Amino acid sequence: MLKEFKNFALKGNVVDLAVAVIIGGAFGTIVSSLVDDVITPLLLTPALKFANAENIDKLTWGAVHYGKFLSAVIKFIIIAWILFLLVRGMKKLTDKKDETPAAPPAPTATEKLLMEIRDELKKK
Repeated sequence: MLKEFKNFALKGNVVDLAVAVIIGGAFGTIVSSLVDDVITPLLLTPALKFANAENIDKLTWGAVHYGKFLSAVIKFIIIAWILFLLVRGMKKLTDKKDETPAAPPAPTATEKLLMEIRDELKKK
């Protein structure tokens, strides 16, 4: 049983998935910091000053904390845009086509026979 578990856990797909999850988590932290610490303050500073709030989390309407919702929406849009750009770039790299045209396929035996018949008829 232990040997079977070792074979399962060390398969290429499982290890690749584990690496992807770890890198995805680290990437998520970087993007969250970019959104929370750079982009959101740059975009919302004028609006926050107008609303007399120092932080987006302090934007409220009664008991509704819509500032947190705005922050989450902005973060989602930016993360989705970055992922779109990454997927688009990877697709361009993998879809690169050869510039040289492919050679036409060789004629089949039937086609060769038909060409010989055609040539013989032209001679007559």
